[in-house]
Amino acid sequence: MPVRAVDAGLVVLAVLDTWINLYDEATPIMWVGAALGCVALAVRRRFPLAVVLLTLPMTLFMDVALAPLAALYTLATRTRNRPLLAGCALVNATAGTLAWPLSDTSSDDRTWTLIQFVYTLATAFAPILFGQLVQARADLARQLVEVEVAREHERALYAQTVLARERAQLAREMHDVVSHQVSLIAVQAGAMQVAAKDPGAREAARTIRTLSVNTLDELRHMVTLLRVSGGRETELTPQPTLADLQQLIAGSGIETTLTGGLPPVISTTAQRTVYRTVQEALTNVRKHAPGARADVRLWHDARHFGVTVTNTVPTRPTVALPSSRHGLIGLRERAELLDGTLTAEPTPQGGYEVELRAPIRPA
Repeated sequence: MPVRAVDAGLVVLAVLDTWINLYDEATPIMWVGAALGCVALAVRRRFPLAVVLLTLPMTLFMDVALAPLAALYTLATRTRNRPLLAGCALVNATAGTLAWPLSDTSSDDRTWTLIQFVYTLATAFAPILFGQLVQARADLARQLVEVEVAREHERALYAQTVLARERAQLAREMHDVVSHQVSLIAVQAGAMQVAAKDPGAREAARTIRTLSVNTLDELRHMVTLLRVSGGRETELTPQPTLADLQQLIAGSGIETTLTGGLPPVISTTAQRTVYRTVQEALTNVRKHAPGARADVRLWHDARHFGVTVTNTVPTRPTVALPSSRHGLIGLRERAELLDGTLTAEPTPQGGYEVELRAPIRPA
């Protein structure tokens, strides 16, 4: 129902209540007070305290109930000032207890003043308590809406976080796996182009190498886009471990020696980090040091473990391949997850060395 219709109906009911209870010998002052109290109900939502004060003369002059109680209820739904509400109830009870005119009050009537005051005070507190209950219900409903909005926001943030982690993991896997294979194709195609005698074979090798280089360039852009909103890695299966390291070295196309070993107590995440470190290092050897030999050394002591990949100087001209150095960035991030460090620097002999070092933590 529209608010204006409710207020208009309340004013009409207050007028009827006043008309029934108004004394035959009502003075003009009583009529004015009654009219102000009834009309004031139309603006009770905007000026609740003023309306309560305007209905007090009605309570003093006659036995009306609707207008004063409606004013007290409206004030109780609009304010949180409980001392103010208690004061309004006391004033209303006092005005309702006094007899008008005051000169007509006899000594016998005064004996019932206290009882009438308590009754009137209870009557005045009833709409106040009900109004406070309605206000609390509205507050609770509003808080429930806010909680639901907050939960929706948290769910959206969680979904974005999961998506960002998956993008970061996808970018890392694309670089570690797909780029590894495509760069091997490019290197092999370049070698075939140089060694082939048949012009058709050389042209085919050149085409394969060009397509591989273009593919690597596109992969670099895709990895960059995926890493923009990426976070820490997520666990996706299947994932390589140390058991796959020998196969990685055998298929690298580089003369590589594998020495040493790691303690069996390291976690699967640590094994995967070692594998990715070796994979990235060998990929960089193929791309930037053609013809070089590599040495992969697994090592550990009482508190740390690690892997060191060292390559010699290149023996052939370097094939220009695109690179954005995301591989080393990803390796450093993997090392940080293990509370370890990753170093990559040239060797005094003209080669290059990549070393992962991390504390031993049992799986």
